[in-house]
Amino acid sequence: MRICVVSDMHYPYQMLDERDKENAELVLSFLTEARRNYDMLVLNGDIFDLWFDWKYTIIKQYFPLLHRLAAIQDEGCQLVMISGNHDFWFNDFFQKYLPIPIYDENYNLIADGKKILFTHGDLHPEYDVRYKLFRRLIRFGGIKKIFSWFHPDFSLAMAARLTRSSRMKNFMQPKKTVGLKKYAKYIITKEKYDYVCMGHSHQPEIQEIENGKYINTGDWTRHHTYVEIIDGMVEIRQYKIKEIGK
Repeated sequence: MRICVVSDMHYPYQMLDERDKENAELVLSFLTEARRNYDMLVLNGDIFDLWFDWKYTIIKQYFPLLHRLAAIQDEGCQLVMISGNHDFWFNDFFQKYLPIPIYDENYNLIADGKKILFTHGDLHPEYDVRYKLFRRLIRFGGIKKIFSWFHPDFSLAMAARLTRSSRMKNFMQPKKTVGLKKYAKYIITKEKYDYVCMGHSHQPEIQEIENGKYINTGDWTRHHTYVEIIDGMVEIRQYKIKEIGK
Protein backbone atom coordinates (compact mmCIF):
# COMPACT_ATOMS: atom_id res chain seq x y z
CA MET A 1 0.00 0.00 0.00
CA ARG A 2 1.22 3.50 -0.83
CA ILE A 3 0.41 5.96 1.95
CA CYS A 4 1.30 9.65 2.12
CA VAL A 5 0.96 11.63 5.36
CA VAL A 6 1.02 15.42 5.58
CA SER A 7 0.32 17.82 8.42
CA ASP A 8 0.78 21.45 9.42
CA MET A 9 0.41 22.89 5.93
CA HIS A 10 -1.33 25.88 7.51
CA TYR A 11 -2.76 26.89 4.16
CA PRO A 12 -3.74 30.54 4.79
CA TYR A 13 -6.90 32.32 3.74
CA GLN A 14 -5.02 35.61 4.00
CA MET A 15 -1.72 35.84 2.11
CA LEU A 16 -0.03 38.45 4.27
CA ASP A 17 3.46 38.26 2.78
CA GLU A 18 5.60 36.54 0.15
CA ARG A 19 6.36 33.67 2.50
CA ASP A 20 2.66 32.86 2.77
CA LYS A 21 2.33 32.93 -1.02
CA GLU A 22 5.38 30.74 -1.59
CA ASN A 23 4.29 28.17 0.98
CA ALA A 24 0.78 28.04 -0.50
CA GLU A 25 2.19 27.54 -4.00
CA LEU A 26 4.36 24.66 -2.78
CA VAL A 27 1.36 23.00 -1.13
CA LEU A 28 -0.70 23.24 -4.33
CA SER A 29 2.19 22.04 -6.48
CA PHE A 30 2.79 19.04 -4.23
CA LEU A 31 -0.88 18.02 -4.21
CA THR A 32 -1.04 18.34 -7.99
CA GLU A 33 1.92 15.99 -8.38
CA ALA A 34 0.53 13.58 -5.77
CA ARG A 35 -2.66 12.85 -7.71
CA ARG A 36 -1.68 9.42 -9.03
CA ASN A 37 1.07 8.47 -6.60
CA TYR A 38 -0.77 7.09 -3.56
CA ASP A 39 -3.53 4.77 -2.42
CA MET A 40 -4.19 6.85 0.70
CA LEU A 41 -3.51 10.45 1.71
CA VAL A 42 -3.71 11.14 5.45
CA LEU A 43 -4.27 14.80 6.32
CA ASN A 44 -2.95 14.76 9.86
CA GLY A 45 -4.16 18.11 11.20
CA ASP A 46 -3.62 21.82 10.58
CA ILE A 47 -4.01 21.50 6.82
CA PHE A 48 -6.02 24.73 6.91
CA ASP A 49 -4.91 27.71 8.98
CA LEU A 50 -8.51 27.89 10.15
CA TRP A 51 -11.57 25.94 9.09
CA PHE A 52 -15.20 26.91 9.43
CA ASP A 53 -18.11 26.21 7.12
CA TRP A 54 -21.26 28.22 7.72
CA LYS A 55 -24.73 27.10 6.64
CA TYR A 56 -24.37 28.64 3.16
CA THR A 57 -20.74 29.77 3.08
CA ILE A 58 -17.22 28.39 2.97
CA ILE A 59 -13.93 30.28 2.79
CA LYS A 60 -13.46 30.85 -0.95
CA GLN A 61 -9.68 31.29 -0.64
CA TYR A 62 -9.48 27.57 0.09
CA PHE A 63 -10.94 26.63 -3.29
CA PRO A 64 -7.54 25.83 -4.93
CA LEU A 65 -6.70 23.42 -2.11
CA LEU A 66 -10.15 21.84 -2.03
CA HIS A 67 -10.05 21.43 -5.81
CA ARG A 68 -6.80 19.50 -5.59
CA LEU A 69 -8.09 17.27 -2.81
CA ALA A 70 -11.14 16.49 -4.96
CA ALA A 71 -8.87 15.69 -7.92
CA ILE A 72 -6.80 13.30 -5.78
CA GLN A 73 -9.99 11.61 -4.62
CA ASP A 74 -11.22 11.31 -8.21
CA GLU A 75 -8.07 9.31 -9.03
CA GLY A 76 -9.18 6.66 -6.53
CA CYS A 77 -6.97 7.74 -3.62
CA GLN A 78 -8.63 7.42 -0.21
CA LEU A 79 -8.49 10.62 1.85
CA VAL A 80 -8.59 10.71 5.65
CA MET A 81 -8.56 13.88 7.76
CA ILE A 82 -7.68 14.24 11.44
CA SER A 83 -8.52 17.44 13.31
CA GLY A 84 -5.66 19.70 14.33
CA ASN A 85 -5.50 22.69 16.63
CA HIS A 86 -6.26 25.07 13.73
CA ASP A 87 -8.84 23.08 11.80
CA PHE A 88 -11.45 21.44 14.01
CA TRP A 89 -14.69 23.42 13.56
CA PHE A 90 -16.09 21.10 10.90
CA ASN A 91 -19.77 21.19 10.03
CA ASP A 92 -21.27 19.32 7.05
CA PHE A 93 -19.17 20.46 4.08
CA PHE A 94 -16.91 17.41 4.06
CA GLN A 95 -19.87 15.10 4.57
CA LYS A 96 -22.02 16.44 1.77
CA TYR A 97 -19.74 17.97 -0.86
CA LEU A 98 -16.24 16.53 -0.53
CA PRO A 99 -16.79 13.25 1.29
CA ILE A 100 -13.69 12.87 3.44
CA PRO A 101 -14.03 11.09 6.80
CA ILE A 102 -12.95 13.32 9.67
CA TYR A 103 -11.54 11.94 12.92
CA ASP A 104 -11.46 14.23 15.93
CA GLU A 105 -8.41 12.77 17.69
CA ASN A 106 -6.85 9.80 15.89
CA TYR A 107 -7.13 7.28 13.09
CA ASN A 108 -5.69 3.78 13.13
CA LEU A 109 -4.88 1.45 10.29
CA ILE A 110 -3.26 -1.90 9.60
CA ALA A 111 -1.41 -1.92 6.28
CA ASP A 112 1.25 -4.29 4.98
CA GLY A 113 1.51 -5.92 8.39
CA LYS A 114 2.08 -2.60 10.20
CA LYS A 115 -0.24 -1.30 12.88
CA ILE A 116 -0.27 2.49 12.52
CA LEU A 117 -1.77 5.28 14.63
CA PHE A 118 -2.20 8.75 13.13
CA THR A 119 -2.89 11.70 15.45
CA HIS A 120 -2.09 15.40 15.19
CA GLY A 121 -0.44 15.50 18.60
CA ASP A 122 -1.75 18.70 20.15
CA LEU A 123 -3.17 16.76 23.11
CA HIS A 124 0.22 15.40 24.14
CA PRO A 125 2.88 18.11 24.68
CA GLU A 126 4.15 18.25 28.25
CA TYR A 127 3.83 21.29 30.52
CA ASP A 128 1.10 22.89 28.39
CA VAL A 129 -1.86 22.90 30.75
CA ARG A 130 -2.97 26.34 29.57
CA TYR A 131 -3.37 25.13 25.99
CA LYS A 132 -5.23 21.99 27.06
CA LEU A 133 -7.75 24.13 28.96
CA PHE A 134 -8.07 26.46 25.98
CA ARG A 135 -8.56 23.47 23.69
CA ARG A 136 -11.48 22.22 25.75
CA LEU A 137 -13.05 25.69 25.81
CA ILE A 138 -12.68 26.47 22.11
CA ARG A 139 -14.15 23.13 21.09
CA PHE A 140 -17.19 23.65 23.27
CA GLY A 141 -20.27 23.70 21.07
CA GLY A 142 -21.46 27.05 22.42
CA ILE A 143 -18.29 28.83 21.26
CA LYS A 144 -18.69 27.37 17.78
CA LYS A 145 -22.31 28.53 17.70
CA ILE A 146 -21.39 32.08 18.72
CA PHE A 147 -18.69 32.21 16.02
CA SER A 148 -21.30 31.24 13.42
CA TRP A 149 -23.53 34.19 14.35
CA PHE A 150 -21.03 36.81 13.15
CA HIS A 151 -20.57 37.80 9.53
CA PRO A 152 -17.74 35.71 8.02
CA ASP A 153 -15.73 38.82 7.07
CA PHE A 154 -15.68 39.95 10.70
CA SER A 155 -15.08 36.47 12.15
CA LEU A 156 -12.20 35.68 9.81
CA ALA A 157 -10.54 39.07 10.29
CA MET A 158 -10.48 38.48 14.05
CA ALA A 159 -9.40 34.86 13.71
CA ALA A 160 -6.55 35.77 11.35
CA ARG A 161 -4.72 37.55 14.16
CA LEU A 162 -4.86 34.47 16.38
CA THR A 163 -4.08 31.83 13.76
CA ARG A 164 -1.06 33.63 12.33
CA SER A 165 0.36 34.25 15.80
CA SER A 166 -0.13 30.60 16.74
CA ARG A 167 1.34 29.33 13.47
CA MET A 168 4.51 31.42 13.75
CA LYS A 169 5.05 30.42 17.39
CA ASN A 170 4.47 26.74 16.82
CA PHE A 171 8.11 25.69 16.56
CA MET A 172 7.77 23.78 19.79
CA GLN A 173 10.23 23.87 22.63
CA PRO A 174 12.10 20.56 23.11
CA LYS A 175 10.60 20.05 26.58
CA LYS A 176 7.12 20.06 25.01
CA THR A 177 7.97 17.69 22.16
CA VAL A 178 9.05 15.16 24.78
CA GLY A 179 5.37 14.63 25.52
CA LEU A 180 4.66 13.55 21.96
CA LYS A 181 7.38 10.91 22.17
CA LYS A 182 6.20 9.71 25.57
CA TYR A 183 2.72 9.22 24.16
CA ALA A 184 4.17 7.39 21.16
CA LYS A 185 6.18 5.14 23.48
CA TYR A 186 3.03 4.28 25.42
CA ILE A 187 1.12 3.43 22.24
CA ILE A 188 3.99 1.34 20.89
CA THR A 189 4.76 -0.57 24.08
CA LYS A 190 1.29 -0.95 25.60
CA GLU A 191 -0.97 -0.97 22.54
CA LYS A 192 1.55 -2.80 20.33
CA TYR A 193 1.55 -0.35 17.44
CA ASP A 194 4.41 -0.35 14.95
CA TYR A 195 4.22 3.31 13.93
CA VAL A 196 2.84 6.40 15.67
CA CYS A 197 2.62 9.24 13.16
CA MET A 198 2.14 12.76 14.50
CA GLY A 199 2.46 16.42 13.53
CA HIS A 200 2.05 19.60 15.61
CA SER A 201 5.70 20.03 16.62
CA HIS A 202 6.78 21.20 13.13
CA GLN A 203 9.89 19.05 13.63
CA PRO A 204 10.30 16.28 11.01
CA GLU A 205 11.72 13.19 12.65
CA ILE A 206 11.74 9.42 12.77
CA GLN A 207 12.88 7.86 16.04
CA GLU A 208 13.09 4.19 16.96
CA ILE A 209 11.17 3.42 20.15
CA GLU A 210 11.33 -0.15 21.41
CA ASN A 211 9.97 -2.23 18.49
CA GLY A 212 8.27 0.68 16.77
CA LYS A 213 8.83 4.16 15.41
CA TYR A 214 7.78 7.67 16.37
CA ILE A 215 7.23 9.60 13.16
CA ASN A 216 6.67 13.33 12.82
CA THR A 217 5.74 14.78 9.45
CA GLY A 218 7.16 18.25 10.12
CA ASP A 219 5.45 21.19 8.46
CA TRP A 220 4.95 23.29 5.32
CA THR A 221 5.73 26.69 6.81
CA ARG A 222 9.46 25.97 7.00
CA HIS A 223 10.46 22.37 6.20
CA HIS A 224 7.96 21.35 3.46
CA THR A 225 8.15 17.72 4.54
CA TYR A 226 5.86 14.72 4.27
CA VAL A 227 5.97 11.04 5.13
CA GLU A 228 5.67 8.10 2.78
CA ILE A 229 4.78 4.63 4.02
CA ILE A 230 5.28 2.38 1.01
CA ASP A 231 4.74 -1.36 1.43
CA GLY A 232 5.27 -0.91 5.17
CA MET A 233 8.54 1.03 4.86
CA VAL A 234 8.56 4.59 6.19
CA GLU A 235 10.63 7.63 5.24
CA ILE A 236 10.47 11.40 5.45
CA ARG A 237 10.77 13.40 2.25
CA GLN A 238 11.29 17.10 1.67
CA TYR A 239 9.38 18.42 -1.31
CA LYS A 240 11.55 19.30 -4.30
CA ILE A 241 14.71 19.45 -2.22
CA LYS A 242 16.02 16.12 -0.95
CA GLU A 243 15.30 13.11 1.18
CA ILE A 244 16.09 14.02 4.80
CA GLY A 245 15.49 10.90 6.84
CA LYS A 246 14.57 7.24 6.98
